[in-house]
Amino acid sequence: MLVPLAFHGWLLVRALVLPATLHFGFGLALSVTLWFGVLVYVVESLFLNLDGMQPLVLPVAALAAPLPALFPGLAGVSAYAASIEFRLHVLLAMAAYSVFTIAILHAVLMSLIERRLHRAHRGSQSGEHRAPAGHDGSRPLTGPWASLPPLLTLERLLFQLIGIAFALLTLTLATGSIFSESLFGRPATFNHKTVFAVLSWLTFAVLLVGRRFYGWRGRTALRWTLAGFVLLLLAYVGSRFVLEVVLGRT
Repeated sequence: MLVPLAFHGWLLVRALVLPATLHFGFGLALSVTLWFGVLVYVVESLFLNLDGMQPLVLPVAALAAPLPALFPGLAGVSAYAASIEFRLHVLLAMAAYSVFTIAILHAVLMSLIERRLHRAHRGSQSGEHRAPAGHDGSRPLTGPWASLPPLLTLERLLFQLIGIAFALLTLTLATGSIFSESLFGRPATFNHKTVFAVLSWLTFAVLLVGRRFYGWRGRTALRWTLAGFVLLLLAYVGSRFVLEVVLGRT
């Protein structure tokens, strides 16, 4: 896994860091996001056995890797893209996207495991063979699920990821507001990207407050996580896809 990850990273450096003029579109944004996402997964795997996540993470990353070649964007970004401030802002945004992506995959995985456990419980109540319960009262999982940590461990990890991604998103919004004057010569404006990004930030803020003070978990946490992630996608990647691919504009 490290060899293609390193090669993909080098291609992204050549596309995002080395050029004097930046050519940035939704393809490169998704490619960077999923590269960071796999990196986060690799780091997670050093501490927990998360082999069961590979069927979710790796195919998506493999599909995203060639997108900059297929959808390079329709025009180079203006001269301000060469500034350190702009590239720092983009790096923070892509890091926030990537950690939120891994968080949403965690949430999907937890939902699948929970449904599998519920089906096993209903099967045992209907008279089917019941596997012996574990020390925490849950039945063991089989196949690719067997290597995963307990559901409560995955839940703690999910909210740790959301907390990290929320901090990165906060820094993204802050740098965008601070650097707007020096980059564009005007204060930050409330365009569609800003509105969706702020709505996503508020959604995840409510989720973290609900978790901290009201113990939100399970389906409630999943719904808020999905809602915040969709809003974040609409903030840049979704809008760029519509402009570049559907409408053929920059």
